Amino acid sequence: MYVPTLCALLSACAYFSPAAALDLAQAYQAALANDATFASVRAAYTATLEKLPQARAGLLPSIGLTGTRAEASTTRLPGVQYTSESYTLQLTQPLFRWANWQNYEQSKLQLAIGETQLAQARQDLILRVAQAYFDVLAAQDNLAFIRAQKAAIEEQLEAAKRNFEIGTATITDTHEAQARYDLAVAQEIQAESELTVRTSALQQIIGQAPDTLAKLPESVKVPAPEPAKLEAWTQQAAANNLAVAQASLATEIAKRDIEIAKSGHYPTVDLTANIGRSRGLVGQNVVNDFYTTRSVGVQVSVPIFSGLGTSARVNEAVALSEKARHDLEAARRAAVQNTRVAFQGVNAGLAQVRALEAAQVSSRSALEANKTGYEVGVRINIDVLNAQQQLYSTERDLAKARYDALMSGLRLKAAAGILSEDDVAKINALLR
Repeated sequence: MYVPTLCALLSACAYFSPAAALDLAQAYQAALANDATFASVRAAYTATLEKLPQARAGLLPSIGLTGTRAEASTTRLPGVQYTSESYTLQLTQPLFRWANWQNYEQSKLQLAIGETQLAQARQDLILRVAQAYFDVLAAQDNLAFIRAQKAAIEEQLEAAKRNFEIGTATITDTHEAQARYDLAVAQEIQAESELTVRTSALQQIIGQAPDTLAKLPESVKVPAPEPAKLEAWTQQAAANNLAVAQASLATEIAKRDIEIAKSGHYPTVDLTANIGRSRGLVGQNVVNDFYTTRSVGVQVSVPIFSGLGTSARVNEAVALSEKARHDLEAARRAAVQNTRVAFQGVNAGLAQVRALEAAQVSSRSALEANKTGYEVGVRINIDVLNAQQQLYSTERDLAKARYDALMSGLRLKAAAGILSEDDVAKINALLR
């Protein structure tokens, strides 16, 4: 069972110090301590731990004490009042109860499902934290690019105004630059709002609003999937995917349900032992002193007919077992398909990153050429503005493509059932 250490809880609070930027690993540790969704699954797992001792109780002896005390009289002895007391201590040890044994074995499977659900919740938390973290970085990048574009447009607007005043440019250049500037102002307002929303989403998971985040450098190289063959990933997903593991355990539980239903046809055998102390009326005499009785025996109960209810329960359990088997196959196919999608997403993302890196170089060269052309009069103001917009859009898309490629890599490992905190550490090492 996962229990946050005191160090993790204290460090989760220290991570939000304004002196240092919050990185992905720190955000994940804070989420472990503060995320309500993960805490809910963790509490459910703690409850699941109690199923095993509950089921084991059906195999262990039970002991009970009963007692009665009453003032009584009898027509056998007219006018005689006496006190009747009886105390019995009884022990019952199941010797053969097929349903109890199957419940015990089934509780082990339920505990395994709880462990798998907790592991999947931890994987889901990694994905949610990483996605929220990169969403904030993307929103910050978008706002930064818009502000840089706005500053460049403002500079171009001032140049257009000066050139118009000295007669080397038309008023059209000024109007075009002004229109682009006004559009940039509107985009900046929208980007600020988007950043607030994304930051709030991250805060919901980690518990507090971070001041600053560690960023992904422009020179970072997004790692390719390893191994590089799709077949290796799909095979691993079919065997290790956590949803497949849960479905597999569910099929075993369904088989136990069939045996539990069949137990309605089987006899039950219990060992019983009693010791009692009584006083009161014995035959025709009133006994004032306690006397002791003891007995040890075997109790057998054989079901003969239950209105066909047991047979109906068996048929129901068989049908549900068949359903569980189909659910397992569906989960396995879904895991393989999700792995294919994630694998293609990583490769497509890496290809997009390479293409956008080339486009970034070309866009910078195009902007410089258009600025030079505008200065010598072979380019107009709108050409420079378009080149600026193209460059900033390319840089924004490149940053977003890097985040998406990293997320696809995490989803690929989650689909294969091998996503862990080590993967968070590897991505965290790329941040600055």
